[in-house]
Amino acid sequence: MKIIKTPIEDLILIEPQIYFDGRGYFFESYNRDRFAKKSPDIKEFVQDNRSSSSYGVIRGLHFQAPPFAQAKLVNVVCGRVLDVAVDLRPDSKTFGKHFSVELTDENHLFFYIPEGFAHGFSVLSPTAIFEYKCSSYYNPESERGIIWNDTDLNIDWKVPLDKVIVSEKDKKHLSFAQYFDRIK
Repeated sequence: MKIIKTPIEDLILIEPQIYFDGRGYFFESYNRDRFAKKSPDIKEFVQDNRSSSSYGVIRGLHFQAPPFAQAKLVNVVCGRVLDVAVDLRPDSKTFGKHFSVELTDENHLFFYIPEGFAHGFSVLSPTAIFEYKCSSYYNPESERGIIWNDTDLNIDWKVPLDKVIVSEKDKKHLSFAQYFDRIK
């Protein structure tokens, strides 16, 4: 496996070693010991989640507040998504910055998002199956979000506005500035 650093410290992409032959392909999607050797800061995972979505769906920007903050290891099983992480760490030099990457069933990339980031994705293919590992269990009281179309973050989700599908819950999140004003 190959670790690829991003412009935001602690956010990494992981490119697995893939073995192709006449039958198709094989790769190890997760091996705790190998991950720990390559990147010792990767957390232990306790929960796996999967979602299926159609074109134009935007899920996010989600995170869990401490003490239930989650690191995530995300990938696409089928389809294509634009995956986005926003740095929520006030002491970070990239606080308020975001990084996005296209994850597909063809590039097989994994994206590691540590605690302290909001996370979301948009579906760019007719459908997508998205999987992710979490470092702590979901806690409904700790669930938080930043509005997907925050004007300060200015994320290009690569979906025309008239095609965007967002849950009612995700439409009610605070802006980045409102969230940080509220927790001061």
